[in-house]
Amino acid sequence: MWIFPEEFEVIVVGAGHAGCEASHAAARMGAKTLLLTMNLDTIAKMSCNPAVGGTAKGHIVREIDALGGIMGKVADETAIQMRMLNASKGPAVWSPRAQADKLAYQSRMKHRLEKTENLFIKQGTIEDLIVQDGRILGVKTLEGIGYHGKTVVLSAGTFMKGMILMGDTQYSGGRAGDKPSVGLSASLESLGFSLGRLKTGTPPRIHKRSINFTDLEIQDGDLGVRFSHDPAESPSLGHVPCHITYTTEETKRIVQENLHRSAMYSGKIRSVGPRYCPSIEDKIVRFFDKERHQVFLEPEGIQTEEYYVNGISSSLPFDVQLSLIHSIIGLEKAEILRPAYAIEYDYVKSGQLKLSLETKLIKGLFFAGQINGTTGYEEAAGQGLIAGINAACLVFGKNPLLLKRSDAYIGVMIDELTTKELDEPYRMFTSRAEHRLILRQDNCDLRLRQYGYDLGLISEEQYRRLQEKKEIIATQIQKFSTTFKTVEGKTSSLAQLLCRPDFTYARLNTLFPEHFIDFGEETTKQIELQLKFAGYIERQNHEVSKLNGFEEIVIPDGINFREVTGLSNEAKDKLSKLRPASLGQASRISGISPSDVTVLMIFLKKRPSPSCL
Repeated sequence: MWIFPEEFEVIVVGAGHAGCEASHAAARMGAKTLLLTMNLDTIAKMSCNPAVGGTAKGHIVREIDALGGIMGKVADETAIQMRMLNASKGPAVWSPRAQADKLAYQSRMKHRLEKTENLFIKQGTIEDLIVQDGRILGVKTLEGIGYHGKTVVLSAGTFMKGMILMGDTQYSGGRAGDKPSVGLSASLESLGFSLGRLKTGTPPRIHKRSINFTDLEIQDGDLGVRFSHDPAESPSLGHVPCHITYTTEETKRIVQENLHRSAMYSGKIRSVGPRYCPSIEDKIVRFFDKERHQVFLEPEGIQTEEYYVNGISSSLPFDVQLSLIHSIIGLEKAEILRPAYAIEYDYVKSGQLKLSLETKLIKGLFFAGQINGTTGYEEAAGQGLIAGINAACLVFGKNPLLLKRSDAYIGVMIDELTTKELDEPYRMFTSRAEHRLILRQDNCDLRLRQYGYDLGLISEEQYRRLQEKKEIIATQIQKFSTTFKTVEGKTSSLAQLLCRPDFTYARLNTLFPEHFIDFGEETTKQIELQLKFAGYIERQNHEVSKLNGFEEIVIPDGINFREVTGLSNEAKDKLSKLRPASLGQASRISGISPSDVTVLMIFLKKRPSPSCL
């Protein structure tokens, strides 16, 4: 093996959505960073749907942008449609989503990374990790090259022993058209990591000319929706509508009669797939009484006629897929360009990571993305950003960035990845966040941009704009709270009027224009929401303050939980396996009862402080 003559401070393995954010963040923080990928032409490839964001996922993308990441900016630049999901519901669940031009997205992301200072991009397939005395020293490639690095971020996606399945056919692959990574799984297991298998899938792609749009529902986008908190560097690519269609009774019949030929239902696939993104086989079996299922037809870009058939991922053989597609309204003559398939891959089981995403076994080794059992571009990118930040922090001797559940959806996700034992691919939902009213997508910059600035990922100009926005919001809230007007015979402050469901910022502006200034859609919306939900937000902030007491009770590394008198046997097993970093984290582990938490808290309080040891 030949050793590359330069040493790196951070090595990122894999250039999917996690690897892109990790390498960009580490390099921007000043670390000499190497991004290693099996194929330079598939950097940031959208392996599944050509979209970014969605319910809760849109929150994560806006948080990534607030912290200084790049997914949101690239999605804005390459969007062909933007929508705000759940706009008819409360603001806690509003979620931006972009239909992106698939090839433009990966091309724009690749170019952005190529222009990043301190970032070096090379092609290579990782086969082994170089570890000595419990510390990472670098990686070895299939091509016979060794790269030395002080830290390594592993973001291997679905490539670790990836197996593609379609009916009776199965073959090795990280995704259709790409080779798997075979040696990496064996390397991790030899180091003592516990691996498992998960499954995901993708639907067919069809040709636009073969779609009959006559009876389909048009789904247009919304104006003014963006991910980035910063002014647009370039305009989006334009607007293209999506369409909605439905399966039929014939679809159900075809699936039912061919379940035995599905790789999922014939026993060839034994791992678990994402419950909330089920295959068409799962939908027909689990929702037997449902007459039809919604299907979204999504264009893959402006300069392609390829359409993504969202809602019918499958592991059925091609001949069945063809009949199935033709049974769907408007797709009676559809041409399949790429068939659907399922993929099984290795992941690292829960309990082997710190909150920083550094592994507990190997110093300086970080995991991010589907290797941790998650599914989705956005979840991967959020982890990649945190892993890249914390790898650079470790190199520079800084404290890691540890986001709490009350800080961000990214904090919720990482907390659950480190405290819960996954039995299916993890996907983010707004329902997972108990503090979702204060974790809205509209206030990500107010919550998180300070962290990005402190880390060097947010510029002075971006920070100046943030401070101006905060000052405007505070000034206007004070002004509205002390300005009184009589409406319908009753005198109230403008703030009190805004709390009424029939009043909005725009309506008050019409009634009392002398007191209103147009600060832009994002800032004025923030003023309105903070006033309208002030009572609820204050109550949730109070709950967070109380819970933070548990979060601040640190559980030292060396505790032998089996010697803690009064803990249940299940608690001893779970705590020994997952080794939580705080009492708050311990309290959220499945199987840990309130009495176990009390016993552990008493034990920790009686334990001598480090200075007394």
